[in-house]
Amino acid sequence: MTDADDVLAAAVGRAEAMASHDEHSLRELLHPSFCWVSHKGDWFDLESYLDSNRGGSNKWYGQVLHDPDVRVVGDTAVLRCVVTDRVDVGTGQPETFRMPMTQTWVRESDRWLCLAGHAGPRLAGD
Repeated sequence: MTDADDVLAAAVGRAEAMASHDEHSLRELLHPSFCWVSHKGDWFDLESYLDSNRGGSNKWYGQVLHDPDVRVVGDTAVLRCVVTDRVDVGTGQPETFRMPMTQTWVRESDRWLCLAGHAGPRLAGD
């Protein structure tokens, strides 16, 4: 497997951890200095991101990465794709969101960790 394959596998693992509500696995894939910007413009650090997925109004059902493009330079990688998210945002019913997403991954101790990410804006029709 190439480094790009390893990064993509880690990104899929992150999506699966969110959908299965596996905070331990999710935390293992996120860098201690992790930060995220949501499609609504909300900013998160590691703990607030985990809190929002643990006890917030969002309940994840799945995330599919479409046409992922991974660029690796040394121990840093950037993943760009369009995602389809299935999420209950507090209404009691899952909704589907499609949007571009960018993630930055860093290799530490032979593991790829997500350092930062940004999703959005939602694509037209979603």
